[in-house]
This record gives sequence, structure tokens and C-alpha cells, in this order.
Amino acid sequence: MAKEWILNSAMNRFQFNFKRNVGAVSEEIRKCEPKTIDDWRAYYFKNVRPEEHIVELGKKLYVKITEVIASEVEDITEEECIQYVFNLVIDRTFDGYMTEIKTVYGQLEQALKRKIEPAPNEWDRLYNVDFFIKVKEKYIGLQIKPVSNTAQIPEIYKERGIQEDTHRKFTAKFGGKVFYIFSIKEDGKKKIYNTKVIQEIQEETERIEK
Repeated sequence: MAKEWILNSAMNRFQFNFKRNVGAVSEEIRKCEPKTIDDWRAYYFKNVRPEEHIVELGKKLYVKITEVIASEVEDITEEECIQYVFNLVIDRTFDGYMTEIKTVYGQLEQALKRKIEPAPNEWDRLYNVDFFIKVKEKYIGLQIKPVSNTAQIPEIYKERGIQEDTHRKFTAKFGGKVFYIFSIKEDGKKKIYNTKVIQEIQEETERIEK
């Protein structure tokens, strides 16, 4: 419902639902242990905030929506809306993607104790390689693949099959194999999903060093 979305957005923006305004409702309802909504309503008005306080918050919310937000909406132009959508879809998505990749290859650098560098643009086109590790005068290729869930991984392995020829060309020219690193989000943090690849890369660096 459109009105509910507006009310919810305004409540959050102006922090009317914060603890300082409405009390620690999650904690208080556990103290109350109500059997009915009437039990909770009576407890809340007696022990947390008076009814008059909630009425006053509602009035403040109305002012914010009808005066502050309404004034801001009138100032928005069509061009600003277009630019915002471009920024959201293109710029922010790209920035988030690059941050994710940097986070993962930073973890990989720490695990391998070796410098990982971005590959030249032509390597991406010719060999499907995004990053590399230099070992003596040879190179190991890396592709970091962010995935939103593990169900995507089989599809990426199909893609890998298509790219095998370019990876063989990379190995023939630069002496090192190409490895896939999958990054996945767990508990709000990006991490390497296929951790066994770290040992495989270490073994490849040792082979080259010999």
C-alpha cells in the first residue's frame, strides 16, 4: 500500500521509531508477556510511554510528510530521476562489484603471501584472465567470480568449459595455470567459497619455482 510505504519511510528517516522515541518495545513486550493486544496496549501506556506521547509523534510525522517531504518532492526534476536510476543501476552496482572483488583478492593475497595484480585488458579479451600472480618469469592466471548463491556455480563451470581453450593458450604462453575463485556472501561478509583453490595455487607456485 502506497501510504504505508510513505509512512514507513518517514518513520525511519526521522527516527520516530527509535528507542529514544518509542522505548525498547522488543524488550518491554517480553517483560509484559501479553495474552492479547489489549494487555500489551495497557502495559505500554502505563510502563513505557503515555498515550499522549504516541499521539504527539503521529502529529510530528504528519508535519514531516506534508511539509518537509512534500516540499522535497516538488523540487525533484525528471532529469534527477533519470540520473538517479543510472547511478543506482550502473555506478553503484559497479562500485559494489569492484569492492567485492578487492575484498576477496585481498583475502587471497593474505592466504598465499603473494602479490596479486590486475591483468592487462588484453588478457581479459584473449585469455579470460582478470588477475595474475608473477612467479619468477611466469604467470598464474586468476578469475574471481562473485556468486549470490551456490546454485550459480554449476553454470559458471559450464562457462569454464567454454573458456578452457583460452586458458590453455595462457598456460602455453605464460607457463602457469588459470584458477577460478568463487566469492560468496556469508553473515554479511564476502569470503572465498572454494577454499581448496588456495592449496592448488600454492602447489602451482611451488611447481613453477622448481
